[in-house]
Amino acid sequence: MNKSESKYFNTALLMDEALISLLAVKDLEYITIKEICKKAGVNRSTFYLHYDTVADLANEALETVNRRFLSYFDQNAKIISDNISEKEPKDLIFITQDYLKPYLQFIYDNKNVYRAAFCSPNGMQANTRFRYLKEHILTPILSKFEIPESVHKYYIAYYIQGITAIIKVWLNSDCTDAVDTIADLIEQCVRPLYDSKDC
Repeated sequence: MNKSESKYFNTALLMDEALISLLAVKDLEYITIKEICKKAGVNRSTFYLHYDTVADLANEALETVNRRFLSYFDQNAKIISDNISEKEPKDLIFITQDYLKPYLQFIYDNKNVYRAAFCSPNGMQANTRFRYLKEHILTPILSKFEIPESVHKYYIAYYIQGITAIIKVWLNSDCTDAVDTIADLIEQCVRPLYDSKDC
């Protein structure tokens, strides 16, 4: 990265952080470009050099927090992948507490940004925002069950959209339910808590 690219990136990061801090005190629709610029220490023309609207900045801010989260999962991907490959198909489920709780905790810690992204017209494009879950959890499990690759996208869409819907409702209630409660709820939706021998 050359000096001008580095400066461009650092300026964008300042605006991301400015928006994130403003979201802690007000909703996205009430945040102005003037406030963002003042908080980031940049002028209005600099904002327009990077973005067309505040919603564009909100989407980038979400990408910034998502990258922080993915850096956590990248460190743990091999452990989780190994666990998948070692388990019998009957013991595999798509959604477990191992990766639900850290993800939900991260959303809780950054709920203002996630809520803003859901409200943004282009926000929370689920298929692009769940790269880790698709690559390291869902695809390996589908492969282990010998589900044809041609239909993986349908299974993945089903799980991702369901999780996204639950998270959206949770965010709309300001994440008042505990992370453990939401993790349990998602797991129950995927695998109802009953003993199969009783059926």
